[in-house]
Amino acid sequence: MDNAKLLRTGVIGSIIVALCCFTPVLVILLGTVGLSALTGYLDCVLFPALIMFLGIAGYAAFRKQPSQQNTTRCNTGHKDGGENDEQ
Repeated sequence: MDNAKLLRTGVIGSIIVALCCFTPVLVILLGTVGLSALTGYLDCVLFPALIMFLGIAGYAAFRKQPSQQNTTRCNTGHKDGGENDEQ
C-alpha cells in the first residue's frame, strides 16, 4: 500500500471513529435499529479503533521513502561521487 492510500485510510477512519465516539450518532443509530443494549460496549471498540486509525495516519505521514543510491558516474568514473579519489 502506498503512502497516499495509507494516509487516506487513516484520516477517513479517524474521522468516522471520532464522530462515533464524541457525538451521539452511533447511539442514535443503534437505538433506532433496536440494539441500544450495545451502547455500553461502544467504548471498548471505538477507542482502540481510533488509536489504530491514528496510528495508520501517523505511520503514513512519517514513513520515509527509501533513499535512491547515486548510480550515475561522475567525471572521475567512480560511482561514489568522487569521495574516495586519491589526491
